[in-house]
Amino acid sequence: AATPVRKISAHEFERGGLTKPIITTIDGTPTFLSPAAAAENVAILAKVRRKSRTELKGLDERQLIFELVKDICNDLDVRSLCHKILQNVSILTSADRCSLFLVQGDKQESDNRCLVSTLFDVNPDSTVEEMEEKDEIRIPWGSGIVGYTAKCGTMVNIPDAYQDERFNREIDGMTGYKTRSMLCMPIKDSSGEVIGVAQVINKHEGQAFTVNDEKVFESYLQFCGIGLKNAQLYERSQLEVKRNQVLLDLARIIFEEQSTIEQIVYRIMTHTQSLLQCERVQVLLVHEASQGTFSRVFDLEVKDLQGDDAENRTSPFESRFPINIGITGHVAMTGETVCIVDAYQDSKFDQSVDEHTAFCHKSILCMPIRNTAAKIVGVVQLINKFDNLPFTTNDENFLEAFAIFCGMGIHNTHMYEKAITAMAKQKVTLEVLSYHAAAPKEEALKLMKTKIPSAQAFRLYDFKFDDFSLDDDGSLKACLRMFLDLDLIGRFHIEYDVLCRWLLSVKKNYRNVTYHNWRHAFNVAQMMFAIITTTQWWKVLGELECLALLVACLCHDLDHRGTNNSFQIKASSPLAQLYTTSTMEHHHFDQSVMILNSYGNQILGNCTPDEYSRVISVLEDAILATDLAVYFRKRGGFFNVVRAKQYDLSKEETREQLRGMMMTICDVAAITKPWPTQKKVAELVAGEFFEQGDIEKEELNITPMDMMNREKKDELPKMQVLFIDSICMPVYEAFADLSPELVPLLDGVQENRRQWQTLADEAERKQKPSNNNNNSKKNNNNSQDKSTATG
Repeated sequence: AATPVRKISAHEFERGGLTKPIITTIDGTPTFLSPAAAAENVAILAKVRRKSRTELKGLDERQLIFELVKDICNDLDVRSLCHKILQNVSILTSADRCSLFLVQGDKQESDNRCLVSTLFDVNPDSTVEEMEEKDEIRIPWGSGIVGYTAKCGTMVNIPDAYQDERFNREIDGMTGYKTRSMLCMPIKDSSGEVIGVAQVINKHEGQAFTVNDEKVFESYLQFCGIGLKNAQLYERSQLEVKRNQVLLDLARIIFEEQSTIEQIVYRIMTHTQSLLQCERVQVLLVHEASQGTFSRVFDLEVKDLQGDDAENRTSPFESRFPINIGITGHVAMTGETVCIVDAYQDSKFDQSVDEHTAFCHKSILCMPIRNTAAKIVGVVQLINKFDNLPFTTNDENFLEAFAIFCGMGIHNTHMYEKAITAMAKQKVTLEVLSYHAAAPKEEALKLMKTKIPSAQAFRLYDFKFDDFSLDDDGSLKACLRMFLDLDLIGRFHIEYDVLCRWLLSVKKNYRNVTYHNWRHAFNVAQMMFAIITTTQWWKVLGELECLALLVACLCHDLDHRGTNNSFQIKASSPLAQLYTTSTMEHHHFDQSVMILNSYGNQILGNCTPDEYSRVISVLEDAILATDLAVYFRKRGGFFNVVRAKQYDLSKEETREQLRGMMMTICDVAAITKPWPTQKKVAELVAGEFFEQGDIEKEELNITPMDMMNREKKDELPKMQVLFIDSICMPVYEAFADLSPELVPLLDGVQENRRQWQTLADEAERKQKPSNNNNNSKKNNNNSQDKSTATG
């Protein structure tokens, strides 16, 4: 799976870098999470040897303070720093034991504020590792001597703890240690805010802590407050780095596999439970039709991750547990985050969900999941944080970030599933179309048994072949004769019944439109056959390219709808959305490939893989070449090579040019035919254009261009002259230069141009008298206007 690129500056590496580069876990999966290591959370700025206790006792007060400050300023790990502070404090005050409590919770919410024993009962010989094994002690804000010191921000010196009503004797009962004298001092940061409380217990030799102890303790803790604040800031930065690593890791995990909604939700749930440490996770997907209800509910309990099938499981359980519809429905409807410390004290919680179960809801954190359009697509609910703790603001922040990734993951998976479904539907549709597009086998057998006249009988070699001389049966027989005379059947081992059925299927897939129908396709193929046989270019092109060109001519307008590419774009048709360039030509090619791959129509079935690939490649280029936009783009290079007499057909690039231009002159070959045929074809083309223009006016509410506008039909001769001059004449002149055998085609174009020009001149003469009459009327009107104005 692709792993996202980690954005990190070189400057971070030069400084030693707090962020780690990507590493690899045990199973080889790339991850952003760094392995747990002692060195990861500790930044040692300078390796300084600590002086022994005996050495420290030999120093005066100023030197002692300097050494102790130097000792702590090199440590940025909170726990390690706190341990040094306490050991140093015990040296300064000759205390037996020390403890340090750090403030936790928001200053604005005193109910949630407390002091936590970062280290408890530290003595001069203890180590950080030993301290970590001790249980954490939490003291409510303002409770006991430590709580009082933090709340008031003042020092407390007690010679006899048991004589002070604020002293909590239960601690001694828990530890078995007898507290006598005690000195508590608040630790403040540079702004004067209390961030912790240092406590020393039992001065040696049974004495009480002195005023001098208080002064030394207070002056030292001022430095400690700064060092501790820096260490906390560093720890927060490290936690933020770790947080970003976790989120990046989650993003990779979610986006590397999005095959099913079950898999993506299971990944979300397992990682959410692992990070936020709760007993139960639920992901509820919102019903699209009604926002307040859920279409699917996924459940995960911590016990599920410990079962025998945990490693092999790829999907979560569904609908095992009752839904707190009061809470989840509220979140789904409003989009609010709900964080509840005690579920049974909240009016939205439905207590009946715990009935007849061994489970009891306590703390709840519920949050909406949104997609990329910010629409709520689901709800994630966490239940019962471990150790009976409430969900914190930090948990909410993490879950919010998780919900963003989860929303994108679920949205993308939905889109993927829709794409898979659409592809499956398309495949089924293609199978159905292939079946109905294919001609019946009986018709193919009937055609197969008919006698095929010679090419001379059909006049297939004649450039002046009458486009309307054959009926449908005759055109199919003529197509078979072309394949036979070019020896394509024998060369490519085409089964004769398959060829017959393929021809019938191609004919069947032409719509009954005015011009771009089967008759036009056959006439284009006949002209291609006449050109390659008359010029003997079949020897140069080879049988494989001749096969591709003949197939291309017969298929080049498959499923034409009687409208051009411009219309598809204007109408924003599905075809225009599917193909942005050469819209109809791409569709014609796709249709031809579909028929070639349909059962019973596989005329290329006995070709080698290389031959098949080559035929399809030439076929695609040839069909796309019939787009006049492609013709205009490529004809300049073709004309230049022909004029320079540098036409080398041994080069593939030159052959491709030739094939493309041949498709054009065959496609518009009606312009070379005798005048009666040319005039009839031109009227058919104009009729189809006018039909498109009618649709543009009626359905698209746009004014069609002149050649599509039925109101401009009298200008057909003029438009035909323009069509010949801009498109036809240049390419036929080039082919006449290329081969003398093709001069008759140019002669036909020139003759038809004269005919159209004559008609255009006649039309213009007819318009002139009416124009003159209009002008005289205008002059009379102007005279009247002038006389009226004068009068």
